[in-house]
Amino acid sequence: MSTTLPVNQGSVVAFEKDMASPPPAKSTRAGPWADQLFGWLALGAALLTLALLLGILLSLLVGAWPAIERFGFGFLTSKIWDPVQSQFGGLVMIYGTLATSFIALLIAVPVSFGIALFLTELSPSWLKRPLGTAIELLAAVPSIVYGMWGLLVFGPILATYVQQPLQKLLGGVPFLGSLVSGPPVGIGILSAGIILAIMIIPFIASVMRDVFEVTPALLKESAYGLGATTWEVVSSVVLPYTKAGAIGGIMLGLGRALGETMAVTFVIGNTNQLDSLSVFEAANSITSALANEFAEAGEGLHQASLYYLGLVLFFITFVVLTLSKLLLARLQKNEGTKS
Repeated sequence: MSTTLPVNQGSVVAFEKDMASPPPAKSTRAGPWADQLFGWLALGAALLTLALLLGILLSLLVGAWPAIERFGFGFLTSKIWDPVQSQFGGLVMIYGTLATSFIALLIAVPVSFGIALFLTELSPSWLKRPLGTAIELLAAVPSIVYGMWGLLVFGPILATYVQQPLQKLLGGVPFLGSLVSGPPVGIGILSAGIILAIMIIPFIASVMRDVFEVTPALLKESAYGLGATTWEVVSSVVLPYTKAGAIGGIMLGLGRALGETMAVTFVIGNTNQLDSLSVFEAANSITSALANEFAEAGEGLHQASLYYLGLVLFFITFVVLTLSKLLLARLQKNEGTKS
């Protein structure tokens, strides 16, 4: 005995009509003109950035040209900065900028590496996020706050507990004694370098942490499985895999150190003299000289010399960027040769 299911005639008719009717027209996609417009906008943004860079360089050249004509390259080797006699030389500022940035990197790179290593390899999970957030918050502190803290708090501590004991210990040593000479006031090149190091540590540590986390977990777990220690995994697996990114983070910190103004102005001493090579000696930097004198500089050689200092800082930054690019290209070339 067979049973048949009831058929709804209306449903069948509606289904046949749906099958016979053409599918609804799809919304037309944007044509090739949209891709061309996007390409033009991207090209325009790139050309605008290049035009701004060239405009800044041209304005610095035009402003510095009277000083370039008067002093030439001797401006870079002269220690005299006398607005009254219209005699200007940028050696003191250039030395202060390079010395403070070098001290900052010398301190910040190993500390940042240790922070990134701890956060990625050694830190417990409950501590990793709050500690990483706290380190990143250091980058949000205004530079003027670092400068005030360095002048009022860190400077006296440095003079009392570091400079004075070192002067008593090394005062009679011919070369080392001159490195720690100077009045114990807590301001100078070393103080500015340490403050800069504290300021750039969050940038370098954050970049290093991010690039260390990019390393595939399989590579690290394989190394641990073969019996490697944490340091062996970092030095043989993590660093070779992420060295380009780590160098990029270091260059980012160096760029911040070279261009920092307010914090350095508070603690470097702002003295346009280079009496000795002591790290405790008050000095000056390019950025602090521009911040202190540009508003009051009269038209003529004084203002042109400040433009010249800005041009020198631009050139130093360009050289640092170029060297970092060449180093990264060499590292990538060596990696390609090994593979």
